Amino acid sequence: MGRVTETGQLSIAPLTREDVTSVTDLYRLSITDAFEGEGLGHLDSDIQQEIESKIRMVNISLNPQNSDTYFWVAQMDGMVVGTISYAPCGEDIWVCTGNKLDAVGELGSLYVLPDYQGQGIASALIAELMIFLRQQGIAAFCLDSGYRVAQTKWLQKFGTPYAVVRDYWGPDSVHMVWLCPVNGTI
Repeated sequence: MGRVTETGQLSIAPLTREDVTSVTDLYRLSITDAFEGEGLGHLDSDIQQEIESKIRMVNISLNPQNSDTYFWVAQMDGMVVGTISYAPCGEDIWVCTGNKLDAVGELGSLYVLPDYQGQGIASALIAELMIFLRQQGIAAFCLDSGYRVAQTKWLQKFGTPYAVVRDYWGPDSVHMVWLCPVNGTI
């Protein structure tokens, strides 16, 4: 996991303790932006809970002897602009699939600073994760999203979801779960 990939000014490397403050700032901006983009910017406690959950995962991942969660950061000109993680699938996936994907790991925490979105950073992070998964002999991963904006992107990138759960987050909400092969996803 000590591999660093550089494409132009973009570098991707495993998360380090030195990245935590920048990653925390990235989550505050990106998660707030995602909620606002969904028309949910008024849900301050939900936004804070999501940010705190991601920060807990980051801190747990820094102790690899006790963690099966891995994080990578994307940097441009020394500034953290994106993150991605791989971990055992979470509760939303368990619930939405009736525990059918419990043994499959989850691509998660894919966030890019709002000003850097649309520049291929998320795709580069996913490609880096695929390299890691192939090296580990992992054949598939899952991911989920309740964000409509992200769902549109995942439908284009990964196709038909494995599960679609209506009204999961409340009336008129949709939560989607994808099961994706490691090879041929990018």
